[in-house]
Amino acid sequence: MTGFSTLLYKECLRFWRVAFQTIVAPMMTALLFLLIFAQVLDGRMQVHGVGYAGFLVPGLVMMQILQNAFANSSSSLIVGKVTGSIVFVLLPPISYGTFYAAHVLASILRGLIVGAGVLLATFWFAPLRFEAPLWIIAFALLGGGLFGSLGIIGGIWADKFDQLAAFQNFFIMPLTMLSGVFYSIHALPPFWQQVSHYNPVFYLIDGFRYGFFGVSDVPPEQGFAVVFGLFAVLSWSTLVLLKRGWKLRT
Repeated sequence: MTGFSTLLYKECLRFWRVAFQTIVAPMMTALLFLLIFAQVLDGRMQVHGVGYAGFLVPGLVMMQILQNAFANSSSSLIVGKVTGSIVFVLLPPISYGTFYAAHVLASILRGLIVGAGVLLATFWFAPLRFEAPLWIIAFALLGGGLFGSLGIIGGIWADKFDQLAAFQNFFIMPLTMLSGVFYSIHALPPFWQQVSHYNPVFYLIDGFRYGFFGVSDVPPEQGFAVVFGLFAVLSWSTLVLLKRGWKLRT
């Protein structure tokens, strides 16, 4: 537990020391999205009986949770690999399970801090309800854990910053932007509605939004089961990679 708490402290301190970049900047990005889209569309359309600004807020919050959870774990590994400092984490007798848990938990914490900041800031722009707060917490934690695990995989795979940027731009960004953050999938043609159901981020956004308004495109239990199953698979895969030391020890 000493190794776990020390590594967790290191990972949290790493993003907290540059909070203006890791926390404030993502909050500003989300607020810019809200200001632009809400000014153009709020009052002109409703989704599920909710004003567009209110509909948009939960999606922006979850998007920031996911992107920052991924950024935290992936950047930690790639910086350590590029600078060579990762050796100081690999040399101590810390198990791969401890390594995984500390990095994922730190990623969840960063994602939740940014998400909470966005949520507090948007109270000025849109009224929100909290119909099912337990679903809000459940999907926020699961989303942070899922993308924290994905960030570890991306950080292990990438050998330089260019590769990690490609992973984020061509995989993470499309998953989050095409998941229903800015729209309901019922606004899409039938074919693209079916395609959206293969995007796990859609279930995270939809379930998280259900926690606020009590309405969703799919039942939250179904979405949670799908994402939890994917999280279990990703966690197992990440632990296998860490145990083998692929691109870390070899």
